[in-house]
Amino acid sequence: MTAAQILDRDWIAARIPHGGAMCLLDAVVAWDVQRIRCEATSHLRPDNPLRSKGRLASVCGIEYAAQAMAVHGALVGEESKRPRIGMLTSVRGVQIHVDSLDTLDAPLDIEAERMGGDDITVLYRFTVHCAERLLLSGRAAVILDAAQAAGFVAQ
Repeated sequence: MTAAQILDRDWIAARIPHGGAMCLLDAVVAWDVQRIRCEATSHLRPDNPLRSKGRLASVCGIEYAAQAMAVHGALVGEESKRPRIGMLTSVRGVQIHVDSLDTLDAPLDIEAERMGGDDITVLYRFTVHCAERLLLSGRAAVILDAAQAAGFVAQ
């Protein structure tokens, strides 16, 4: 993976459909055509929109990985085209090694690797670590241009 330039939260928020507090990632620290590595500290924020009853369940790490996948799509896509909106269609083989993310005091390290796909669907493998400790891992399938695939036309 290359890390020629760290891409910050503002760069990320401009390229994925998640705005405001829902943009969970702080930075892209490395990427290439097959994989991406991002950092996040939003799991520490009490106003994290994924919190429920004051807690941030470990399964929310899947959303962190999905956002890394979306950023990867923006990075490897054609710059002249509008970013394609994807929808997570399935997660498989998820292994969770912690109860919650809000008790961790270091940044999250999110990695996603494109395993295959075509112009319609993409399969990624993902991991979420904190201070080199594996928190969760799995695979996720994404359908691209989800609104059009469902019969909706984005205006």
